[in-house]
Amino acid sequence: MLFAPKEKGQGLVEYALILVLVAIVVIVILAILGPAIAQVFSNVISSL
Repeated sequence: MLFAPKEKGQGLVEYALILVLVAIVVIVILAILGPAIAQVFSNVISSL
Protein backbone atom coordinates (compact mmCIF):
# COMPACT_ATOMS: atom_id res chain seq x y z
CA MET A 1 0.00 0.00 0.00
CA LEU A 2 2.97 2.33 0.28
CA PHE A 3 3.39 2.48 -3.48
CA ALA A 4 -0.26 2.64 -4.51
CA PRO A 5 -0.76 4.42 -7.84
CA LYS A 6 -2.23 7.90 -7.67
CA GLU A 7 -5.35 7.66 -9.79
CA LYS A 8 -6.69 11.05 -8.73
CA GLY A 9 -4.12 12.85 -10.88
CA GLN A 10 -4.91 10.61 -13.83
CA GLY A 11 -8.59 11.51 -13.64
CA LEU A 12 -7.74 15.19 -13.53
CA VAL A 13 -5.59 14.84 -16.65
CA GLU A 14 -8.40 13.01 -18.45
CA TYR A 15 -10.89 15.76 -17.61
CA ALA A 16 -8.40 18.37 -18.82
CA LEU A 17 -7.94 16.54 -22.12
CA ILE A 18 -11.70 16.32 -22.63
CA LEU A 19 -12.03 20.04 -21.88
CA VAL A 20 -9.30 20.86 -24.41
CA LEU A 21 -10.97 18.68 -27.04
CA VAL A 22 -14.34 20.38 -26.49
CA ALA A 23 -12.68 23.81 -26.72
CA ILE A 24 -11.01 22.88 -30.01
CA VAL A 25 -14.31 21.63 -31.45
CA VAL A 26 -16.09 24.85 -30.44
CA ILE A 27 -13.34 26.99 -31.98
CA VAL A 28 -13.48 25.05 -35.25
CA ILE A 29 -17.28 25.32 -35.41
CA LEU A 30 -17.14 29.06 -34.76
CA ALA A 31 -14.44 29.48 -37.40
CA ILE A 32 -16.59 27.66 -39.96
CA LEU A 33 -19.96 29.20 -39.08
CA GLY A 34 -18.70 32.61 -37.95
CA PRO A 35 -19.04 34.44 -41.29
CA ALA A 36 -22.56 33.07 -41.85
CA ILE A 37 -23.68 34.15 -38.38
CA ALA A 38 -22.09 37.58 -38.90
CA GLN A 39 -23.98 37.94 -42.17
CA VAL A 40 -27.30 37.15 -40.46
CA PHE A 41 -26.66 39.79 -37.79
CA SER A 42 -25.57 42.26 -40.46
CA ASN A 43 -28.83 41.68 -42.35
CA VAL A 44 -30.88 42.19 -39.20
CA ILE A 45 -29.06 45.41 -38.34
CA SER A 46 -29.37 46.81 -41.86
CA SER A 47 -33.11 46.05 -41.93
CA LEU A 48 -33.63 48.10 -38.77
